[in-house]
Amino acid sequence: MTAPDVTGTPPEKTGVQEKTGIQSGTKGVPSGKRRRIHPAWIVAAVAFLALVGAAGFRAAPGVLMVPLQQEFGWSTTVLSLAVSINLVLFGLTAPFAAALMERFGIRKVTSLALCLIGMGSALTVLVNQSWQILLTWGLLIGLGTGSMALVFAATIANTWFAKSRGLVIGILTAGSAAGQLVFLPFIAALAQNPGWRGASLLIAAGALAVVPLVLRWLRNSPADVGVLPYGADVPDAEAADAGTTSSADHPVASSAASAPKDSANAAVRALQVLKRASKVRTFWALAAGFAICGATTNGLIGTHFIPSAHDHGMPETTAAGLLAVVGIFDIVGTIASGWLTDRFNPKVLLAVYYQFRGIGLVVLPLLLGSSVEPSMIIFVVVYGLDWVATVPPTAAICRSVFGADGSVVFGWVFAAHQLGAAAAALAAGFIRDATGHYNYAWLGAAAMCTVAAVISATIRKDAAKKEPVAVA
Repeated sequence: MTAPDVTGTPPEKTGVQEKTGIQSGTKGVPSGKRRRIHPAWIVAAVAFLALVGAAGFRAAPGVLMVPLQQEFGWSTTVLSLAVSINLVLFGLTAPFAAALMERFGIRKVTSLALCLIGMGSALTVLVNQSWQILLTWGLLIGLGTGSMALVFAATIANTWFAKSRGLVIGILTAGSAAGQLVFLPFIAALAQNPGWRGASLLIAAGALAVVPLVLRWLRNSPADVGVLPYGADVPDAEAADAGTTSSADHPVASSAASAPKDSANAAVRALQVLKRASKVRTFWALAAGFAICGATTNGLIGTHFIPSAHDHGMPETTAAGLLAVVGIFDIVGTIASGWLTDRFNPKVLLAVYYQFRGIGLVVLPLLLGSSVEPSMIIFVVVYGLDWVATVPPTAAICRSVFGADGSVVFGWVFAAHQLGAAAAALAAGFIRDATGHYNYAWLGAAAMCTVAAVISATIRKDAAKKEPVAVA
């Protein structure tokens, strides 16, 4: 019988420990250093606050569009173009941001992203030409929010958690809704008094206030603090280290495979992942559905709900309050969706979510008016529960089908989400200028939701087995 070494660890265990830097212990906590709270939850809490800080601009265009039109005389189409540029960059930056987080670490990329958001929002107070709003709202904030997109939530969950990933993604995704909830009423109030410039400065301050917390507490990986991902144990790490478990089928292997690759070029990796994913039909199904998701949330309701309500005589602060209610129930709905994703077939959840959203958009033109009726409250509650409930099941399918590439693939799927949002934001602005109302935009979006429901319901359950994708 082999005697243990002086540390009390059997010699056969030391190989994996030397490679991973992790000691044995319950649920990844080093022996003799039991923690009441696993570090993964601290990282998740800071990530939540970072998403809250980055979310301030999400509510801004809908609130600030009318004041900017009144001061500068810019058309709805011009301001919608600025939002569309933002949404395109928001989406296209996401997959590269996921690869950059693998290359340089989550903390550096997140800090830089928050600084870009703060800079773009602060500089908005100086604009007096329409092209300048394209630069601030579009370029700077688009790049910043793209690096803090929902792919950030997927990266945190995949890196730090071996179990409860659906729930964690739901909680982090709800951070965006919380940001909207926190900022929206203040933005609406400041937009009226003292003015939209004060609202822009509030958004900048909210983003920059989170940077010190990120630099202090947001760790790049469990190895940085000498633990395994939450829910993992040393035997799992040994299996991953030995290469006996497929990264597509085992959560610890997936985390190990997706650890930062110092020698990898982030842009090249993102494009290589896209090339591999584009050969899988499931990727295109997810991208199409998520494009419609973006069109019916950020693109339409997020950008044009307040201007549309204003067209019907509703005060902007009242409409902003309704969107805040959407934010409240978005938190509940997204966390519940994460819980459901851990227990039920994600493609079925997606189909249900999209169809319910389509029903809501069909009735919306009938609900808008100068006052808030009970039917409108029912709409915002249901729409809030469904707002980004699609994220946890979409991320789960990406992870199960694409393994270690899952976070970057989700970044590309999210890029489709934002391209759909950008197209819808611009199209709705054009429809408003051409017809004087948004009715055709709402009904067209409802029809697209039915398409997304059908696409999601037909995602093949055995895609991971029949169409394997090599991991990096």
